Amino acid sequence: MLSRKIAYLNCAYMSPMMKKVENAGRQGIELKRRPYKVKSSDFFDQGNLARQYFSKIVGVSDNNRNVIIPSVSYAMANVAANLPRKKGNVVVAEAQFPSNVYPWKGYSLNMAKKREGQSWTESILQAINDKTAAVAIGHVHWVDGAIFDLKVIREAATKAGAALIIDGTQSVGALPYDNQEVGADAVVVAGYKWLFGPYGLGMAYYGEMFDDGNPIEQNWINRKGSEDFGGLVTYTEDYHEGALRYEVGEHSNFILLPMLNTAMKQIIQWDPAKSQAYVHLLMKETILQLQEAGYLIAEENERAHHLFGIRLAKGANGDAVKKSLNKHRVNVSFRGDAIRVAPSVYNDAKDVLKLKKALIEAIA
Repeated sequence: MLSRKIAYLNCAYMSPMMKKVENAGRQGIELKRRPYKVKSSDFFDQGNLARQYFSKIVGVSDNNRNVIIPSVSYAMANVAANLPRKKGNVVVAEAQFPSNVYPWKGYSLNMAKKREGQSWTESILQAINDKTAAVAIGHVHWVDGAIFDLKVIREAATKAGAALIIDGTQSVGALPYDNQEVGADAVVVAGYKWLFGPYGLGMAYYGEMFDDGNPIEQNWINRKGSEDFGGLVTYTEDYHEGALRYEVGEHSNFILLPMLNTAMKQIIQWDPAKSQAYVHLLMKETILQLQEAGYLIAEENERAHHLFGIRLAKGANGDAVKKSLNKHRVNVSFRGDAIRVAPSVYNDAKDVLKLKKALIEAIA
C-alpha cells in the first residue's frame, strides 16, 4: 500500500503493486511449493489468457500475434533480427529510451531531432527516407510525454517501404491505443509500468511481416505439439501459428504470469480512456497555475495527460526544486532537462497539492 505521506506521481518509473496482483504472485509461489499440483495445462492456460487480455488493450484481432516477453530489449532484438530490409537506417527519436536504440546495431540510426517551431511528428517525418528500414518510436516520448501522431507516421513509413515499430511501455494501459487503427508491425510493452504488472515480464505484438522469421531463442514450448509432453522427443522445426515463435522460453512462469494477467484484467476494467480522462481532470488546474508561475509545460494538444514534463524557466535553480520536492515528499523523476510527472488512477488532489506547493515554494 502506498504511504499517504508520499505523493507518488511516478508511475512512469514503476507502478505500485495492487494487492490482488501481489496475491496472485503469492498463489503462484504456493503452487510451486507443491509441484505435484502443476498440471501440463498450467504451462499454457495463463499464456492464452495473457494474449486475450493484451488483444483487448492494444486492439488486436488475433490473439496468437501476441507473445510474452521478458523485456523490451528482448522483443526488439527479435524485430531487428527479422526486418525484411537487412540494410539501411532506423528512425528513432532523440533521447529515446535505450532499449529501443541498442537493438538496432547493424543499421545506421537516423535520429529525429525536434527543432524550435516544429512538432515531434514533423521531425520524425523529415527523418524518413527511401533507405529507412524501420521507424522505431514510442507512442509518447518517455522523457516528457510528447505525443507522436502514429497514423501519419505509419503512412509515411509505408510509402518508404519501412516497418513501424512501437515501444508502448510509457503509454499502453494509460493512453488509448488501437493497433487496428495505427497498423504498427510490432508493439512492445514492458509490464511493470502502466500495465501494473510485475518486473520481468511484458507483452508484444508481431504482425504478418514477422511470420516466417527466425527467433533469437530456440525453445521447446513454441513448437507445434508442445502441449503433448509425451511427444516432446519427436522433434520438429514447425512453430505454433502466428507470432508465437518469438515468445520467451519458460514464459509459463507460475508466479509472474498470473500477476501480469491480474493486472491487465484490471487495466481493461479501468479503461485507458477513462484513466486518461481522470488524470487530465486531476492535473489541469495545477498545470495552469504552474505555467503562470513560470514553469514550462507543453500545451495539452502536444502531450499526454498521464506523463508530462515540467521544465524550469531560464535562470531557475534546479537544485532548489529538487530540495523542495524532497522536503514535501513528492516522488517524481528527472529525465533529460525535464521534471517528469506521471500521475495515475491511484493519485488524488492531496498528491497534486503537494506537487504544486513544492514547485511554487522552490521559486518563491
